[in-house]
Amino acid sequence: MFRSIRNLTRLVRAGRVLARHDALFPLELRGEMPAALLMLLAAAKLRMPWEERAESGEEPAARLATALEALGPSYIKLGQFLATRPDIIGADLARDLTRLQDRLPPFPMAQARETIEEELGQPIGAIFASLSEPIAAASIAQVHKARTLPDETHPDGRDVAVKVLRPGIEASFARDLDSFHWAAELIDRAYPPARRLRPVEIVETLAESVKIEMDLRLEAAAMSEMAENVAKDKGFRVPAVDWEHTARRVLTLEWIDGIPASDREALIAAGHDMKRLGTQVIQSFLTHALRDGFFHADMHQGNLFVDQAGTLVAVDFGIMGRLDETQRRMMAEILYGFVLRDYRRVAEIHFQAGYVPYTKSIDAFAQALRAVGEPIFGRPARDVSMGRLLAQLFQVTEQFDMKTRPELILLQKTMVVIEGVARHFDPDHNIWESAEPVLKAWMMERLAPETRLEEAAAGAAQLGRLVGQLPTLIDRAERMGRFFSDSIDEQGLKLHPDSTDAIARAQKKGAYGPAILWAIAGAALALLVLQLV
Repeated sequence: MFRSIRNLTRLVRAGRVLARHDALFPLELRGEMPAALLMLLAAAKLRMPWEERAESGEEPAARLATALEALGPSYIKLGQFLATRPDIIGADLARDLTRLQDRLPPFPMAQARETIEEELGQPIGAIFASLSEPIAAASIAQVHKARTLPDETHPDGRDVAVKVLRPGIEASFARDLDSFHWAAELIDRAYPPARRLRPVEIVETLAESVKIEMDLRLEAAAMSEMAENVAKDKGFRVPAVDWEHTARRVLTLEWIDGIPASDREALIAAGHDMKRLGTQVIQSFLTHALRDGFFHADMHQGNLFVDQAGTLVAVDFGIMGRLDETQRRMMAEILYGFVLRDYRRVAEIHFQAGYVPYTKSIDAFAQALRAVGEPIFGRPARDVSMGRLLAQLFQVTEQFDMKTRPELILLQKTMVVIEGVARHFDPDHNIWESAEPVLKAWMMERLAPETRLEEAAAGAAQLGRLVGQLPTLIDRAERMGRFFSDSIDEQGLKLHPDSTDAIARAQKKGAYGPAILWAIAGAALALLVLQLV
């Protein structure tokens, strides 16, 4: 009860902020609203004496972005997350929300120093030779430049970046996420059609993402894992983590001397090959997603630098995506199927993966996929978006009862961002030409005999583990048999008269011969094994 009142109060407060920014309902729909709703909306927009005046932007996305920024860090993250959900808010609004800036005023230097000293257990002077004022501030943390104390390896010290969480941010997010979860549960119960969109699961996915961002040790671990994955790759690298000066609320890493990817003019002036950079960012992302199943899910221009050698260096690993083997295969085959315009194959993949129910027509689904794919071919390369293709694909799947896949939505959102980076480098970049070699190479590798042998070996190992469990399974079966035998001896086995008549008729016809009995026993054992494994 108290939770409901508390969360309802918070959401009403948020609704008032949205209403005051004309972001609760589109201005364009006011003419269609009933008078009662318009009166309620006007009341919500009334400004209290202590509230600042809200300035409405001209575009719906501008109004919504301004309102979310006014609501604070949790709602900024919510807005960024909604940008990954075109199936909920529409493709246009989702595209516009990708422009939502995660920038807030920095918190005081004294609080940053206090957090660093508390987390690392030493005075600042015993940790760093110098610590700058904040050089960047976002909703969850801010970054400082520091110089380490001299040591044997670095007699003059070395430059590092120090990321520090905002004070009280964990409690603030916990309160708002509880409100989001309460609202999602209410929607799930009260509006059955919305269950296909999995609102509760979406909020849980957001909460898991935020949880990782709130523990900077997990971000450091993500950086370390990706650094191992790309150690032998050319054209892309990850900053080294300074584990000695990293804790839950403080992350220290190698300082990157490079040009921000957002500064195109500076990159050109430095002589970097912009076409190559466009290709590199696409191929690096696809390689991470397909080969490793682990990708940077927030790789926009602000989180990328280009060093002197022309290597892309990524930072800010708070949001990461993972794909299992099935998801990777599905993504590769879907994209490659569109490249080949093999819509039947793309449809088959969806059915094989269980994403579309077998009760639907595979031919009708292939026809719907053709309606998505054909319009993109023959258009100028700069107008063709792989990410938007996937967004349209997810919209089409709604009529075929495909449930929302949060991990694929995150992948699609990241692809839109990556494409934006590639075309920022090279406005005429052909996304498909860059992607095809990576997709083709991965497909060939998965179809290679040695890969099939590895998969067969993995299957044999799994079968071996099952065989090793057979004595235990047999023992369980014997105990179950004794239980049923004792139960029958004590109470007798009672069957419905219709059942006894059916058995009698079958016996007269010889229907229960040895082969049938063995088949029934085998099916029962298989069912038992499936339940116990």
